[in-house]
Amino acid sequence: MSTSRRRSKTAAPPKPAAMGATELTKDYGDLVALSPTDLRVEKGEAVVLVGHNGSGKTTLLRMAAGLLEPSGGTVELGGHLAGTLGARAATSYLSDSPTFYEDLSVWEHLEYTARLHGVLDWEQDAADLLGALGLYDRADDLPTRFSRGLKQKAAIALAFIRPFDVLLVDEPFVGLDAAGKEALLDLLDAAHEEGSALVVATHELAFVHRVARCVALRDGHVIHDGPTEGLDVLGLVT
Repeated sequence: MSTSRRRSKTAAPPKPAAMGATELTKDYGDLVALSPTDLRVEKGEAVVLVGHNGSGKTTLLRMAAGLLEPSGGTVELGGHLAGTLGARAATSYLSDSPTFYEDLSVWEHLEYTARLHGVLDWEQDAADLLGALGLYDRADDLPTRFSRGLKQKAAIALAFIRPFDVLLVDEPFVGLDAAGKEALLDLLDAAHEEGSALVVATHELAFVHRVARCVALRDGHVIHDGPTEGLDVLGLVT
């Protein structure tokens, strides 16, 4: 009789999510901006966040980007706690309120961002981005002096000039003309096809059905998390 013992099989630890929130919450005293929320976005997945103003979308994204400290819970990007170097290296964040250095041109912003993230051959990518967004002739101008729409285009270029595994996007279509919206949609599609995870908060309801999954927030609570096929989006945001 064999005295050897069969080794017990242990389950392999789950792979880290592209973005994983666990009991994530944010409050400002009596005001709860985001109730305890669990949310997992897999690598390569595209998710749209919808909800009225004040529903918690921006709060969630800013905490994931490491720009806002949670009141409780955690959020990780690729297994790295939000705000750490590992999370920042994996994540690009396109804000709804882009900010720029006062004394840097659009081209200098692109060079600074690319070199900061170790991109060596960045010039052609920068030229391609500016061309797609209609900013090529404004490369030497200061984006701080741009209109709202041109600032948004410059911010889009900065978000895409660097490598990322996760792209967090907050109301990206605000202020964009038709050509700018089309260029952004093409960039989002390309990033998704290349394997990046996308989390896009938007009021642009036409975008919802371009992705497979929708998460809806209302007053800091997740009220829907499921497929977009056949979804009545207006019923979720009104």
